[in-house]
Amino acid sequence: MKRASKIMQIAFTYMGTVVGAGFATGQEILQFFTRFGFLGAVTILMATIMFVWLGAKMMLIASDVRAKSYEDVNKVLFGDRYGRWISHFMIIVLFGVCAVMLAGAGSIFSENWNISYQSGLLITMVGCFFLLRKGMNAILTVNSIVVPVMLLFTVLIIIDTVKTPGSDRWLLLTSDHSPISIWASPFLYAAFNLSMAQAVLVPLGAEMRDRKTIVYGSWIGGIGIGFMLLAGHIALSVYMPGIQQFAIPMGGIARQLGHGIQWIYIFLIFAEIFTTLIADVYGLTLQMQERLKVSRTLLTILTLASCYVASQIGFGPLLSTLYPLFGLISLGWLVLLIKQRPPLGE
Repeated sequence: MKRASKIMQIAFTYMGTVVGAGFATGQEILQFFTRFGFLGAVTILMATIMFVWLGAKMMLIASDVRAKSYEDVNKVLFGDRYGRWISHFMIIVLFGVCAVMLAGAGSIFSENWNISYQSGLLITMVGCFFLLRKGMNAILTVNSIVVPVMLLFTVLIIIDTVKTPGSDRWLLLTSDHSPISIWASPFLYAAFNLSMAQAVLVPLGAEMRDRKTIVYGSWIGGIGIGFMLLAGHIALSVYMPGIQQFAIPMGGIARQLGHGIQWIYIFLIFAEIFTTLIADVYGLTLQMQERLKVSRTLLTILTLASCYVASQIGFGPLLSTLYPLFGLISLGWLVLLIKQRPPLGE
């Protein structure tokens, strides 16, 4: 029973870390998969295989080397010298993602709950600070609550989609995008999300001593991510190409399920942004603590304050500028993770 609990904690934390703002709103699904028509389902399967395989591989490496932070795994992949430089760069990337997530949370407060953007930022920062004082346990607990609710909502979306005329459009849609764009998309998507998820998956894997628990947790988490991707893809395909004009495509679909469901969905988007934010801030402070030898509490305050300053740029500009750049750079990291020999006993 204890192993089953640990497996589900890994699976939910994995899903919660990957399912961030872009995923929950539907924008990531639309940009990486749905716009490619019926081939979107094939590329989702490819991405799911990478999440299952490489998520487990990353955590097994972390467990084997007793990694204190993701820098220890990067040293295994790149060697001591380059691993250290890659980790320096990852600090910048994680900071950028934290700023994007915080800005996204502020936007939800201002656009949906009639609370000012600045107040939304401050409320989110305070909640993040108090949860992070409890460390990894807080991340596990939050994801164990949020992710099952997100899965339930995903099932509701699928049930509603099946009843909608044109529910089989995901099998029929064509695309005029180049083959390179189509077949590169699952690698770009997996590369970016896995490289970001290492901030939490590496310390989580390092804490686990049972290899089977890590493998089973990664399988369930990776398949869960794939299921949510496919459900979103099927639902969005029904409304293509018009759905592309919406900033929050899944919000438009949720609106058809009724006002109450729409309100729950907006809250879920905030919750997913929040889980990604606390996971990335945790990984960032863990990494900086190894370098600066300063208390975790002070580093958390400084990190959140810096993200607050950066978030003044706004959610849209941050997302559109930083994510494509980080995705391309993460490809090199993905290739080295694939090439890395499996840890003994895998």
